[in-house]
Amino acid sequence: MSFRIRMRATATTVAAVAVLGALLAGCSGTDTSQGAGDDAPAVAPSVNAAAASESAEAEANAAAVEAARNRPEAVRDAFAGLQATLNDSCTPGSANCAYFLGRVNDELARLEKSMKSDTQRGEEHFKEPLAWISALHRTLDGDTSTDNLEKHRSELLGTRDRINTWMQGHPEDYR
Repeated sequence: MSFRIRMRATATTVAAVAVLGALLAGCSGTDTSQGAGDDAPAVAPSVNAAAASESAEAEANAAAVEAARNRPEAVRDAFAGLQATLNDSCTPGSANCAYFLGRVNDELARLEKSMKSDTQRGEEHFKEPLAWISALHRTLDGDTSTDNLEKHRSELLGTRDRINTWMQGHPEDYR
């Protein structure tokens, strides 16, 4: 399971537990027009305040996780994801090929995002790889379906390989 999926699942779980806790705390004291109902014990206001505080804290944590997920990662980390695809291949038409080509495309998108937001070297430093990714985007024309990725398999893998070669010549970018 990828880091992004784990973080999203964790944030969802934390938010769900906080909401459930707040609901349970709110339901534990039943008030009628004459005060607390006979069928439920009264809940101290401090308990409700604590539940509300926990709920707010869980929401803040979920927001922080979401912000971290949207923050571009370091070029080094994005490049490592792309490199992880180097020794893989697929047979066109197979389920593995759909996954593999989709992953290469996703890894190139991650790398593009990180290169464009690199404040240390600047976008100009990554001019060539960004141009290759841009050319691939034009070739794919926004269609990332399996059929289109298989149709442009050589361009997709060629872009990955060119970027790998370029990055090998710039070790300061990924070490």
